[in-house]
Amino acid sequence: MPDHSLYARRLREIADALDAEVQPFEDVLAPHPDTMDTIRNRHARRGQLNYAVPDALQLQRRIRRYNADHDIAHGDVVALALDIWLRAKGYPPDLKPPERDAP
Repeated sequence: MPDHSLYARRLREIADALDAEVQPFEDVLAPHPDTMDTIRNRHARRGQLNYAVPDALQLQRRIRRYNADHDIAHGDVVALALDIWLRAKGYPPDLKPPERDAP
């Protein structure tokens, strides 16, 4: 039977070195700065987002409560939550400014 102790020891050294590295932790629920700029811009075009969601999740009630506690508009709460989730899943927006129509 081949002796794999050298490989096992080397793998343990690599694992220890990786554990010792300081890895910065980004708050995964922090809104992206581009998203915050868009949300703050009250002149940004807005569209209606209508989807049927399960009543058991009480999303409308929870959004109203969050709005009351933090004074963030209902639509902005939904926009922030969906943007964070979609970015985390690998679907960032294309935030290019809209092209102006030529005269």
